[in-house]
Amino acid sequence: MRLPILALLAHGPAHGYELKQQLERLLGAAYPQPNVGQIYVTLGRLEKSGLIEGEEVAQESRPNKRTYRLTEAGREAVAAWFEDTTDEPRVRDEFFMKLALAPHTGMADRVALINRQRRQYLNTMRSLSKLAAAEDRDNRVAQLLIEGAMLHLQADLDWLERCQEEFE
Repeated sequence: MRLPILALLAHGPAHGYELKQQLERLLGAAYPQPNVGQIYVTLGRLEKSGLIEGEEVAQESRPNKRTYRLTEAGREAVAAWFEDTTDEPRVRDEFFMKLALAPHTGMADRVALINRQRRQYLNTMRSLSKLAAAEDRDNRVAQLLIEGAMLHLQADLDWLERCQEEFE
């Protein structure tokens, strides 16, 4: 959550609730909605580390709010984040670990595990299809997020087929 918050602050100062709303608008309903408490905890940590600066803003009819802005160090951190590639091969996959260990424990059948996981992926695929239909068509970021998740799920389903062929 650190770097996405910093990236949002690159656009300009904001308070925690505004950042939450910006993330929700940008990513849509498919992305896990951020907890506002988590955002404020993250803002506190970012401020302590010198990546952002906070300022109290007086409000007439409400309690004061604290807005945050990016420091030069924060701007450098965001730039470095955008320069880094994302290297996340799915070698550490919990399902695969279950699949590998099942015969050693005698507590689970590999084909049953595969079938249960397939049902889960298909249910998730249906949920994502419904989300895609309900999502604002103009929110291309959210649509691409859903499409990417569905493509990953399809690849996972294909891989499960391959696993089942291997273990039958």
